[in-house]
Amino acid sequence: MMKISGHQNSTLYEVQGFDHSTIWEPTFSLLPIHIESILNKLGTNDLSLSVNKVLHTKHNTMKTGCLVIIIMLCIISVPVSADVKLPSIIGNNMVLQQDMEVPVWGKASPNEVITVIFNGQKVTTKSGKEGNWIIYLAPMSAGGPFSMNIAGYNKIELTNILIGEVWIGSGQSNMQLPVKNSAKADEEISNAKLPDIRLFTVKHRMSDELLEDCQGEWVECSPLTVGNFSAVTYFFGKNLYKAKNTPFGLIHSSWGGTTIEAWISREFLMSSSDFKPILERYAEALENVPNSTKEYEIMIHDWEIKVKQKKAEDKEIPPKPIPPLGLGHPHTPTVLFNGMIAPIIPYTIRGVIWYQGESNATRAFQYRSLFPTLINNWRYLWNQGPFPFLFVQLANYSVPVANSGESIKEPCVSPWAGLREAQLMTLSQKNTRMVVSIDIGDANDIHPKNKQDVGYRLSLAARGIVYGENIVYSGPVYSSIRIVGDKARINFDHTGSGLMAKGGDLKGFTIAGQDRTFVWAEAIIERNAVIVHSQKVSDPVAVRYAWADNPKCNLYNEEGLPASPFRTDNWPGITHDVTSGREFIENNFPNLLLGGVIFHE
Repeated sequence: MMKISGHQNSTLYEVQGFDHSTIWEPTFSLLPIHIESILNKLGTNDLSLSVNKVLHTKHNTMKTGCLVIIIMLCIISVPVSADVKLPSIIGNNMVLQQDMEVPVWGKASPNEVITVIFNGQKVTTKSGKEGNWIIYLAPMSAGGPFSMNIAGYNKIELTNILIGEVWIGSGQSNMQLPVKNSAKADEEISNAKLPDIRLFTVKHRMSDELLEDCQGEWVECSPLTVGNFSAVTYFFGKNLYKAKNTPFGLIHSSWGGTTIEAWISREFLMSSSDFKPILERYAEALENVPNSTKEYEIMIHDWEIKVKQKKAEDKEIPPKPIPPLGLGHPHTPTVLFNGMIAPIIPYTIRGVIWYQGESNATRAFQYRSLFPTLINNWRYLWNQGPFPFLFVQLANYSVPVANSGESIKEPCVSPWAGLREAQLMTLSQKNTRMVVSIDIGDANDIHPKNKQDVGYRLSLAARGIVYGENIVYSGPVYSSIRIVGDKARINFDHTGSGLMAKGGDLKGFTIAGQDRTFVWAEAIIERNAVIVHSQKVSDPVAVRYAWADNPKCNLYNEEGLPASPFRTDNWPGITHDVTSGREFIENNFPNLLLGGVIFHE
């Protein structure tokens, strides 16, 4: 039997066969113009009547054959159409950025006419040869909810759309940590009835190639939806929402334990010879995947045995071995950019908040180049100019280091201090601000639960840099040093209403002479400067503050924001020539490699 099937919004027809002994009853509701014109020539608009008439006329074999051939040729010439499709980031409940041009894009049939109607605007375009299309809505004021209608061969209606502020939160585990695992989680979740805040989480996905779409959906912020959302991003948005009283759309795209190079596009990594070791290391890892996999399987087996033993002895369980770098590893260069950032470009955003660096600490010197590269990479591809990029400096972690009177010799074994310095140096990039968290970490937990203060401090930075409020949004930042006799005078920016020592005398300062041997120093506040000296150093040349993984330090401004760790020298540090995290561990902490624990790159 021959059957032509189709629907109103498509010109897709299917020939399944033809049987002269059976009456043909078409099952479609809209004919393509090719077939309609033929029917008009036959003197009818009813294809079924025409075919039946021909088929039941005994001496019309030639007409029958001609009609079937003509219809089949028309069917073959009809282009196959596809419904208009939208990426996941464009959907119900979304927030569109106010006061900026807003793109809406998707897929359709080649050369299909697409019309988008939204908030009094009607924009029409035509898809390209590959079916891609994009339109731009003119800047709009905050408001809503609105509906959006998108029409091609099919129609889509999106509802409950707001216009307001849109921010992305990205990075590694301290950005990923959900509200349900933060401090006072139950209270925070129960108070999260904030429908004008919308949440979108990009599902974890790695890809060696650029992806056009991601998995995720926009939801209203509520006690039912906020628990699994990024705590830092939520507290950031919540504080801004209260301050600005406008809708906020928060996009969360992070992955715990990942390195920064996983979030940078391949083109930008290849643009600098500084990053050649990263790509070479990955190429070597791919070649060694079979051997690495076997070694890892053995290590996992040994680890499982140790876990059983430790549980039986009621002792601490050893950390699980990290998988080797290679296929399917989230530390692989570019794979998270491809799978979790590229799909949301070019969704208009106000800016980005970033919390990452722990996994790059053993290559802190290299981070000086990697971090600005990521910022410029994203800005270039979003094509919105130098949008605000706010980031969190690494918190204090590990064994506390306090003033003990003991000398600290170079090179200083503190990769986290070096990473914090690389972050501080990134403030040289336009429209960047840094939040200091040196006072709200946890010596025993690399994932401190206090994400409320992190989000609040980020919101202060946004209010100052983006929203034009005349507020103190940063703690003291080192500006300059002046040596006067046996004393060093340290000047600061962002002193606010003045400098203060929280909880007693100033702590955390060290001083060194030409021998580069640092000793603990006395420090006092003098107006907006700190005077540092030690009887052990008669001719000082350098000062450091809070230069340790977990320093005891207490310099703040009167507004209660902590000073950033810093150093006044530029002497080569412990990660100066390191391009591999494993290389760093082997040279400085070989004991960490014992027991089958692989250090992740």
